Amino acid sequence: MSDNNDHIATRQESLIEYPSLFPIKVAGANVDGFVHAMTEIAERFDPAFDASTVQLRNSKAGNYLSVTLTVTATSREQLDDIYRALTSHPMTKWVI
Repeated sequence: MSDNNDHIATRQESLIEYPSLFPIKVAGANVDGFVHAMTEIAERFDPAFDASTVQLRNSKAGNYLSVTLTVTATSREQLDDIYRALTSHPMTKWVI
């Protein structure tokens, strides 16, 4: 018996061309060490990561901080690994 979806690609096509600069926004409590911890993760997965490109934005009340890390994405697997490391960090509230 033939499946009507045989023509659908088994591997999802990527909308990202690799390598490319890819911004990732991470939010957490505005505490000492948060930015450093997030940049260390970016450097672990992107040896060419430039910490001078990090963008910071405080929440209205100043309790939270969002950090935009622009990494050089080389593969879907690399981006998945970065997201897993960022989301599993105890200082992280969310990642987009």
